[in-house]
Amino acid sequence: MFLAMNRFKILRGHEQTFIEHWRQRESYLDQVPGFVRFHLLQGPQTEEYTLFASHTEWTSTEAFEAWTRSEAFRLAHANAGKSPREIYLGPPSLELFEAVL
Repeated sequence: MFLAMNRFKILRGHEQTFIEHWRQRESYLDQVPGFVRFHLLQGPQTEEYTLFASHTEWTSTEAFEAWTRSEAFRLAHANAGKSPREIYLGPPSLELFEAVL
């Protein structure tokens, strides 16, 4: 199992805009070999931002890496820039995890 997570700091008051962007986004993940599941998680808040994480689970590191080189990846990210940049407190932070147990 392999997990890929992107953490997003979204300025307070813009949480619904961010969630709706993800709700309406076509990911094409269901077309990709090795994809298991996706979740968008809402985390803790500070005075400045709300933390979110997109979480994808893959059968292997190789399946994830193949997706990053696929047409499905290019299509899924073609509209990524349509989310208003002013709602983000900096760029997303990618974290990758491989199951060891």
